[in-house]
Amino acid sequence: MSSHLNLSRNAFGRLRLVDSQGREHADISVVRAHPISAPDEGVSLIGSDGHELAWIEDLRALPDAERELLTAELASRDFMPTIQRICAVSTFSTPSQWTVQTDRGETVFILKTEEDIRRLPAGRLLIASSHGLQLMVQDRFALDRTSRRFLERFL
Repeated sequence: MSSHLNLSRNAFGRLRLVDSQGREHADISVVRAHPISAPDEGVSLIGSDGHELAWIEDLRALPDAERELLTAELASRDFMPTIQRICAVSTFSTPSQWTVQTDRGETVFILKTEEDIRRLPAGRLLIASSHGLQLMVQDRFALDRTSRRFLERFL
């Protein structure tokens, strides 16, 4: 695939793509192949009919304007708060209620089991709440001391 895409937004703010044959595809969706482990690699542009229109190996290889359009679209779809601090944990056994400060404000969730904390490379953690909300810890070693102590009881 070429590193240039003919992408823009239509009058309704939806992404549109003009393919190499000059055909316009309105209302396209952007989907990451590996949203957690490799968010910038393997991105698919899907037409309104559900078929893949384009595959992007690496978002970072795109020209700035196209990369920014796709990054903005992905950000509007992806909702994964990042935990900045663990304020309180109700009990050191599960299920337990966690009160955390995220990049989107304070939230409270229930951790059903220790298995709902998934270890990822580079000290990252993915925590699944009992309601299916996914919360990210970007670097557990960079958290404050109290937050690290809470986490250590569950890891």
